[in-house]
Amino acid sequence: MKTTFDAPKFSVMLNDAVNNPGTLSKCYSAFHNYSFHNQLLAMFQCCERGLSLGPISTFNGWREKGYVVKKGQKALSLWMPWTKRTKNEETGEESFKRLFFVKNLWFVFGQVQPLEGEKQKDISAKISEWDKETALRILGISEKPFEMLSGNCQGYAIGNSIAINPLAEFPHKTTFHEMAHVQLGHTKDGKKIVDGEVLDRNIMEVEAETTAYCLTSLFDLPGQEESRGYIQHWIKGKEIPEENAKRIFKVVNQIMDAGREKKNAL
Repeated sequence: MKTTFDAPKFSVMLNDAVNNPGTLSKCYSAFHNYSFHNQLLAMFQCCERGLSLGPISTFNGWREKGYVVKKGQKALSLWMPWTKRTKNEETGEESFKRLFFVKNLWFVFGQVQPLEGEKQKDISAKISEWDKETALRILGISEKPFEMLSGNCQGYAIGNSIAINPLAEFPHKTTFHEMAHVQLGHTKDGKKIVDGEVLDRNIMEVEAETTAYCLTSLFDLPGQEESRGYIQHWIKGKEIPEENAKRIFKVVNQIMDAGREKKNAL
């Protein structure tokens, strides 16, 4: 489908977010009802056009709230899911594949004005809090007692379970990091991933810690600067590759949505 907006690569958006502190918390405050990649995509377009970050909705969505889009305003583009159904002619079995395409349908608050004669509905941000227990239950991850003697170890993951040091400096960040190891498939077949251990494949630590950084930043929790330093240590001055960026985006969405009341963000 053609669009007037060329969506930047996932790696471009992710590397920009990691290198610019404060970006993600602003995104979440403005676009919390949307998926992680759409939050960044909306922010990129707002910055490109000089628009202030704020509540976002479709043309009809704004009208329902008592607002109308100002003349001459250009819609923002976001990724939309579409399920493709195929049928095997020999067996008759159906299979489904979820695809995404960019569509321009959305406007931020700065692009609309009150509709004369209509009562304006409340559009203030109602941000859902993230709950660890809910997220673990939905994702099928169990939390086990921390059993390592090393006081330097903040946490570890094995199989579908995680363990967090009760004295961890940034417990939320460590929890996100270990959950990411599980969701990214790093601990399959009972393999153990210990936070801080030197790994042959640095990219696993980059994936897990970048996921932790994104979530910590989205919810504006402590440990963001330390997380950025950790990422730079493992990536050694390079940028996060596109394929790994896509995996990180997917897991950020999984963990973010699992712990919030709203599970079906666009």
